[in-house]
Amino acid sequence: SCVLLPFSLGHCGLTEGCCSDLASVLSSPNSQLKQLELRDNDLQDSGVTLLSAGLKDPDCKLHTLGLSCCLVTEEGCAALSSALRSNPSHLKELDLSYNHPGDSAGGLLSAALVDPTYKLMKLK
Repeated sequence: SCVLLPFSLGHCGLTEGCCSDLASVLSSPNSQLKQLELRDNDLQDSGVTLLSAGLKDPDCKLHTLGLSCCLVTEEGCAALSSALRSNPSHLKELDLSYNHPGDSAGGLLSAALVDPTYKLMKLK
């Protein structure tokens, strides 16, 4: 079985091309990945959209996702918001600091903080 608890890939030069593989790990029924730090990588909206596909999966058990300084804009935040709506029971912390989420997508994510359906407790 694949057991990964905290996993840090910050400052690793990752691009959107890595995100489909990461999404596969997130959606694996055997994965125990709880924390994923991806700060300071060039993931962009397209990569975050791919990553969000893994977050949507009911097998995803991720509690903490760090996406600080990953060139995420409103489009990527909208994909994350959609993933949270599909699978609201696991993600507790989301770091989007030093990105540009836009007002509407940022508002959608902020709404998850007050809705008891979601487990999200911390949004940067």
